[in-house]
Amino acid sequence: MPDEWSLDNIEGIGPVTKQKLNDGGIYNVLDLAARNISDVSDILGGDTEKAADIVNKARTYLVEKGVLGKDFISASELYKMRQNVERISTGSKNLDELFGGGIETGAITELYGEFGSGKTQVCHTLSVMVQFPKEKGGLDGGVIYLDTENTFRPERISEIAENRGLDPLKALDRIIVAKAYNSSHQELLVREMGKYIENEKIKLVVVDSAVSHYRSDFPGRATLAERQQRLNAFMHQLLRIADMYRVAVVVTNQVQASPDTFFGDPTRPVGGHVVAHMSTYRVYLRKSAKVRIARMVDSPYLPEREVVFIIDEKGVDDPPEEKKKEK
Repeated sequence: MPDEWSLDNIEGIGPVTKQKLNDGGIYNVLDLAARNISDVSDILGGDTEKAADIVNKARTYLVEKGVLGKDFISASELYKMRQNVERISTGSKNLDELFGGGIETGAITELYGEFGSGKTQVCHTLSVMVQFPKEKGGLDGGVIYLDTENTFRPERISEIAENRGLDPLKALDRIIVAKAYNSSHQELLVREMGKYIENEKIKLVVVDSAVSHYRSDFPGRATLAERQQRLNAFMHQLLRIADMYRVAVVVTNQVQASPDTFFGDPTRPVGGHVVAHMSTYRVYLRKSAKVRIARMVDSPYLPEREVVFIIDEKGVDDPPEEKKKEK
């Protein structure tokens, strides 16, 4: 970690405050800026005023260093900045086209669909693809895989890596797996990500899945408000991590049937408006015979359209007939 990201660079952080922040999982300026003020206040023993002061100073410091954009910039400046956004190939040309070139860094991409629709397979493939150099669709980066449903399989990573020309053991070495056992543990793991992102050159964060623990920990309507509040804070934390560290964040989501839908597909992602508003891109996956279909449901600028992909020994791939057309 470069000295320029040390907490010592922020005015108002002395040895005692620094130790408290370290104990709370905040090790550098990026970690501090990524936290919300209430979190930092709790770490400092309820001192909200000081928490707000040092968080704002951390963000100002990152603006000066060019990590964060200025508060007010012209649309043309923003457009130029957007030209430098990095992307990770999904392994399928069809899916890459759906995403405008691949999974975007600095944003949250949500994949939702029924069991067997291919959500975890996409995550496994991305975990391999991100390790390739840029010219081959990757970012030469590592992965943090937050597993909440015991779906991560190293054997599958090994198979995908081998079939795509990577050393399976080296590919596995660059993936850090964290298993979350409940919603509180899940939130703790996300707060601890900062030190790994910098040290391990992480370029992709996967949360598979984001909402399952909240559904089990907060059942029934009586706990709905608390569930949504906690889920909102969790998604905000992920978005700040994506923005501060310029990593791609991919979350999977479960679905449920909407009883008031009389026409069309009644399938709806869980999590309500909280997950919907915090996700930059929302993609609905479904299985159809031997292929999978991905539909862009929500995006700031990409059109709503559908593409077809398959799951094979290489993970996510294009259908054989489409490969023949390319040749």
